[in-house]
Amino acid sequence: MAEGKWYVVHTYSGYENKVKTNIEQSIENRKMQDQIFEVLVPTQQVVELKNNVRKVSEKKIFPGYVLVNMIMNDDTWYVVRNTRGVTGFVGPASKPVPLTDREMATLGVRTAEKIEADFAVGDMVSAIGGVWQGTAGEVKRIDENKQTVTITVDMFGRETPVELSFAEVKKM
Repeated sequence: MAEGKWYVVHTYSGYENKVKTNIEQSIENRKMQDQIFEVLVPTQQVVELKNNVRKVSEKKIFPGYVLVNMIMNDDTWYVVRNTRGVTGFVGPASKPVPLTDREMATLGVRTAEKIEADFAVGDMVSAIGGVWQGTAGEVKRIDENKQTVTITVDMFGRETPVELSFAEVKKM
């Protein structure tokens, strides 16, 4: 499978999260998970002090821009470019230019190497990190591209799906 590259997509200001949701919906509808891997709206935590009250909020690092990790071809270009709220790719004319790993590191976006999953659908795993630490569940879905696993945990007598990163689980 080919390796995806990160591209910068220009959006209407204030529409970044809507564009992210629309692109993810298009990926799901067109079954393009093997070509468009991840959509990010880079944010940072900001502490504001108003009337002696500390308030922590998320602030967009690049208003008007969304990052997309994908394999560039005519189909993926068309899907992203024709998403409502997208004004175009960043690059000369209509030729999108991918970001380098160095540029991604400068942006603070992880480009870590992939973790190999040592479990399969149906296996029992235990959460070893995050808010679900110590919880066990059955693997229902594995997403190699996003490096996540969906497990079901028993919550209030019901099976509830929970998505965890590969680094947060171990096989039982």
